Amino acid sequence: MTDPLAHAPTLTLTQQAALGSGASFWTTEAVGHIPSIVLTDGPHGVRRQSGASDHLGVGGSEPATCFPPAVALSQTWDPDLVERVGAALGAEARALGVHVLLGPGVNIKRDPRCGRNFEYFSEDPLLSGVLGAAWVRGVQGRGVGASLKHFAVNNSEHDRMRASSDVDARTLREIYLRAFEHVVREAAPWTVMCSNNRINGVYASENTWLLTDVLRGEWGFDGVVVSDWGAVRDRVAAVAAGLDLEMPSSGGFGDAEVVAAVTAGALDARAVTTAAERVAGLAVRAYESHSAAGHFDIGELTEAHHRLACEAAAQAVVLLKNDLRDGEPILPLAPSRLAVIGPFAEEPRHQGGGSSHVNPTRLDIPLDEIRARNGDQAATHFPGLPTDSGQDSEQVRAEAVRGAAEAEAAVLFLGLTADEESEGYDREHIDLPQAQLALLRAVVEVQPRTVVVLSHGGVVRLDEVAKHAPAILDGALLGQAGGGAVADVLFGAVNPSGRLAETVPVRLQDCPAFLNFPSENGHTVYGERVFVGYRWYDARALEVTFPFGHGLSYTAFAFSDLEVDSDGPTVRVVVANVGPRAGREVVQVYVSKPDSQISRPPRWLAGFGSLSLESGERRTLEIPIRRTDLAFWEIRSGQWGVEPGDYTVSVGASSRDLRLHATVTVEGDVPRAVFTRESTLGEILADPAAAPLLFETLGTAAQDAPAMGTDLLRMLESVPIERMVALSGGKVTPERLDDLLAALNAVRP
Repeated sequence: MTDPLAHAPTLTLTQQAALGSGASFWTTEAVGHIPSIVLTDGPHGVRRQSGASDHLGVGGSEPATCFPPAVALSQTWDPDLVERVGAALGAEARALGVHVLLGPGVNIKRDPRCGRNFEYFSEDPLLSGVLGAAWVRGVQGRGVGASLKHFAVNNSEHDRMRASSDVDARTLREIYLRAFEHVVREAAPWTVMCSNNRINGVYASENTWLLTDVLRGEWGFDGVVVSDWGAVRDRVAAVAAGLDLEMPSSGGFGDAEVVAAVTAGALDARAVTTAAERVAGLAVRAYESHSAAGHFDIGELTEAHHRLACEAAAQAVVLLKNDLRDGEPILPLAPSRLAVIGPFAEEPRHQGGGSSHVNPTRLDIPLDEIRARNGDQAATHFPGLPTDSGQDSEQVRAEAVRGAAEAEAAVLFLGLTADEESEGYDREHIDLPQAQLALLRAVVEVQPRTVVVLSHGGVVRLDEVAKHAPAILDGALLGQAGGGAVADVLFGAVNPSGRLAETVPVRLQDCPAFLNFPSENGHTVYGERVFVGYRWYDARALEVTFPFGHGLSYTAFAFSDLEVDSDGPTVRVVVANVGPRAGREVVQVYVSKPDSQISRPPRWLAGFGSLSLESGERRTLEIPIRRTDLAFWEIRSGQWGVEPGDYTVSVGASSRDLRLHATVTVEGDVPRAVFTRESTLGEILADPAAAPLLFETLGTAAQDAPAMGTDLLRMLESVPIERMVALSGGKVTPERLDDLLAALNAVRP
């Protein structure tokens, strides 16, 4: 790549400062021969605004393919498909003159009420990281930069510009930074976008530990750190912390502050130069990549990308339930007299609201697509719910119920409207509207062959739906081709293979963050620690409506011959399609450490893969488990560690459908924490090298410990060793204690 400053080796301080801020809402400054570049949303479609610029999705934008948002794309559990979608997004960005596409969002779905959950992948960091890396590879393979966001711990919309996410170091590392680390290390995004919020009291844009120590120092990130739009409170502090580019334009105010701070000696000039070099490098790289990859025409891409959007949407649909009627499953449907019920059948809810809102190139209408696949049979639409204030709700519902009773089957569309969830605010509950549930009960009462199709960005409570509906398809938000995808699954042209990327709880009160969401007085307490999503429900043995990873099929799969070797380790399992039709199975690998010495969830996702098999076909699937996915963050040493010993490896079709189990022995490498005066007797006694020396040094009192009785010995385990000065009656002096600590640390390997 061309040296970014080769064309302007003598940039002035003012010019360097200008490179670190936007020229407009979506563009950077052009300085000398360093070109301006365009950054724009979004993760599921290019939102290239043609008129007034904004970050809320209000202004109009150029037509672009609206792919399934992350909430649905994650349900494919298919990195290859996600990479293909990323490549299509990159091609359209190129065609629309965009150099950096603002995505993907890999923040963890901590609570189902987060208004922006539709834009994030999962409650699990491994699934989020793997899919996020695939998205980045696809986009950047087309010569367009990605912007990994929102870094970090941005898990709610309420007070997002100010609130502090208060979270302990282990939870940060194992849950909330894990996906970001995976994407940075595996896919090398050109940019990372810092979030608006504070993290343990420090704004992300001013957080040296986050932006410099961790992101660059530990993970090796060498790209540009760009702010979320409006996230910079103090440009000088941000540049000092490692922020390179403030967006959008501040009208020159931030630049002037930087120049003044350097002049006054309050900001190191090298920080400004380094930031300018990074932004210049990004600009040159973007222009060179655009030139090298050739020209893309948006008109020529439209049809092929719509087909890809339909493929992705169909693979994202999750078959949650499929009861039998007269000995046969409700789904797939055969052409028949259908009652298609609900406003979403005619006006589909296909994407979320806010900055990522896309102007789709076309929009498949579910009702039209159902009719197209229903042969010469009638598919009559009934609103079922009032669509304007002048309608009588009882009459509208009665007409739908009557239509359902006269049909051979009913397809009922339920879900959330666009104003019930969006960027910028969180939901207050996770319930479907009561009018929808009443309609469901009335329809099912007269039509036992009723299929519910769900549309929503955040998790909704489904216990009532699961209780009444014989069959349920969860489409989440499927993008512009969702209508055709749903019809394909309904009629069996596509065998459903989607899997839930987040748990569906029985009720909101069961959720891990229920008592700590949203922020209060400017602080969000992450009191559930590492027990997020299925980790929480499993640890508390809570019933759920549908578990993480759940999804049914029109065929059936059997697992056998599980093998786990310790090299890696690597899992091998034979998967057989024992059902009547071809299909794709997602195989999930969970790991547990029953005798763990630290607080860990009962199991956690450590790998996954998929196979497409014809009926009767069987093949071996190999799934590697990275050692890092066995690791925990050792608080005292501030390092990753792997506990030695036996791990249980379970293979199944969801977090609660585990069919095969094996044990693998893993060599550990728990980092050694230095013993200090605050180390407890129990911590020292747990160390096989240090324990004998402690007994030897403390002498008679330690040797007589067994005679104290078990309860008293356990009580003493929690005593910091420095307290032995007072408790030993003068036998242990401060000087002797320091000598003991030095000896204890020296004797350990």
